[in-house]
Amino acid sequence: MSKGDLGDLFGNRFLTVPAPSETFPETGMTATDAMRLVDEDLVMEGDPQRNLATFVTTWMEPEAQRIIAENLHRNFIDHAEYPISAEIEQRCVRMLADLFHAPGRTTGCRTQGSSEAIMLGALSLKWKWRERRKAANLSVERPNLVFGGDVHVVWEKFCRYFDVEPRIVPLAENKYTIGPEDVEPHLDENTIGVVAVVGTTFTGHMDDVVGIDKLLRGIRKERDLDIPIHVDGASGGFVWPFLYPDSKWDFRLEQVRSINVSGHKYGLVYPGIGWLVFREESDLAQDLVFYENYLGKTDATFTLNFSTGASMVLAQYYNFVRLGREGYTYVMKTMQTNARALADNLRDSGRFEVIGSDLEQLPLVAFRLAGKHAYDESDIAWQLSAERGWMVPAYTLPPNAERVKILRALVKETLSRGQIDRLTQDIADACATLDRKGAAHDVERAQVKRGTGY
Repeated sequence: MSKGDLGDLFGNRFLTVPAPSETFPETGMTATDAMRLVDEDLVMEGDPQRNLATFVTTWMEPEAQRIIAENLHRNFIDHAEYPISAEIEQRCVRMLADLFHAPGRTTGCRTQGSSEAIMLGALSLKWKWRERRKAANLSVERPNLVFGGDVHVVWEKFCRYFDVEPRIVPLAENKYTIGPEDVEPHLDENTIGVVAVVGTTFTGHMDDVVGIDKLLRGIRKERDLDIPIHVDGASGGFVWPFLYPDSKWDFRLEQVRSINVSGHKYGLVYPGIGWLVFREESDLAQDLVFYENYLGKTDATFTLNFSTGASMVLAQYYNFVRLGREGYTYVMKTMQTNARALADNLRDSGRFEVIGSDLEQLPLVAFRLAGKHAYDESDIAWQLSAERGWMVPAYTLPPNAERVKILRALVKETLSRGQIDRLTQDIADACATLDRKGAAHDVERAQVKRGTGY
C-alpha cells in the first residue's frame, strides 16, 4: 500500500507535516485529522484546572454544556427569528435587578463581558451628565470620571476612547481600596460619576460604597450636584449577594445608578457573557438606544457589538434556574471555605502574610512573603509553575502601593480540599527549592504570569 493510501487509512499526516500557519492551505484534510491537529496544539497549553489566575469559569455541568453546544448557531441579535432567546435575556436582567435590590421597573442588557458592560454604563453616565448640563444651559466640555487605582484597566480605556478626564485615586501600602475621603477632593460640576469596585482584581476586597454614597447624597443636598455611582461588580456582583447578603453596595444605596457583573466569572458561565443593569429605566440615556428594523422586526438595541451567539445567555439562565439563591450560596460558601483553608495553611507555614482575609472578600487568597528572603513572589510563581504547573500570578499593586508585590490564588469550585492541601505542599516545595538555589533567573522571571486575571 502506498504512503498516500496509508495516510488515508490511518490519518495523522499532520504528525509528519508542519501544521498550516503562514499561508492559506491549498488542500484540506479529513475532519478527524483537523480535529486532532487542533487538539495536538492545545495539549501544550496550561491546564485550566490549575489556572488560579483567571476569574473566568473553566467548568460547567454536562447539561449546561449540552445547551451551549445545541445553540451555538443561534445569532442572539436576530430577535425576530429568535424571540425566546431575547426574552430569556430579559428574564436574566429582571432576576439580576431583583438580586441587586432594584426599587422598581428597570432595564439592562447582556454584553460580551464586563468590559463592554462598563463601556456602555460609563457612556450612559456621560450622556446623562450632558443632558443635565444642557438643561441648565451649562458647558458640556471637560467631563471627568473618578475612580481608584484598584479598578481594571478598562476604565482608563473608556476615558481615553470617549474623551473623559480620568481622576484616579492612588492607593497606599495597607490601603488597597478607596472611600469617601479619597473621592471628595476630585469631585466637581463636571464629574459624570464615581466608580466603586466590589471585588477588586488585586486583593478581592470592595471599595467603601456605603461611605461614597453618603458623601454623594450630602453633595447633592448641599451643592445641588447629582453625581451617580456605577458599581463595577465584574467579580463581586455574583459573590456579595450570597456570601454577604446584608452588606449594602447595590441599589439599596440611593446614588448607585448602574451595576455591571460578569456572568463568565462567579456567574459560573463559560466566556463570554456580561450584564449591565440600571437602577431605573430613566438611568439609561435614551440617546444611546437605537431603534432599527432588521429582518422584519423593529428592535431597540443598546450594545457595542451586534452579532453574537445566544448560547451563553441560555447558559446563564440555566444556572439561575438550576441553582437559585440556595445553590449559588452553596457554591460560594464552598469556595470560601476552601479559600480560608488555603489562607490558614499559608499563614501557619510561617512563610507568608495573608492579606485581608478577615474582611469581606472574593473566594481567593492574596498573600506575600513574610520577612526577608533571597527571592521574592515572582520567583515563587515561576518555580511553582515549573515544578507543578500551577498558574499563580505575582504582581505589584497600583500606585502608590507599587512597592507591595503579592501572589493571588483564586479558589473556584473545581479546587477541592485535597487540591488545596496539594497546592500548599507544592508552594512549600517551591520555596524549599528557592531556599537552596536562590532567586530565579531573569529569563525565568520574564515568563511569570503577571496579569491580575480579569
